[in-house]
Amino acid sequence: MSLQKQVMEQMKAAMKARDKVALESLRALKSAFLLANTSGGNVELNEEEEIKIVQRLVKQRKDSAAIFNEQGRSDLADPEIAQAKVLEQFLPTQMSEEDLKKAIAEIVVQTGASSMKDMGKVMGIASKNFGGKADGKTISTVVKELLS
Repeated sequence: MSLQKQVMEQMKAAMKARDKVALESLRALKSAFLLANTSGGNVELNEEEEIKIVQRLVKQRKDSAAIFNEQGRSDLADPEIAQAKVLEQFLPTQMSEEDLKKAIAEIVVQTGASSMKDMGKVMGIASKNFGGKADGKTISTVVKELLS
């Protein structure tokens, strides 16, 4: 079942359960899917593109929550965090940091990277390989750690 169909099923369940947070999150996701479908010339999104959209929405929610928490507005941060959790269920299981370090260490060995100058090479391969399984910020942190 495609991600878009899963979202529709979850929306129906959220409507029946009268879960406002889940419903709001799922509607935002459905809207993002529709926007991406229509902007690309009415072409169906593939699974990779759908995951990127979900990741972007989760990141937006987490960034907003962080800003609200900095400003002492937990009343606004809590709904953002709740929405991020609802959206995260559509992402593939995330890699642990240990597994990510091992995998990136292998990439460093394969590419022969030795300094921060080679970070772009390593990041390109790592981002492609671990696109939906780890966020870019975590990948970047691990690459910097291994190359410095």
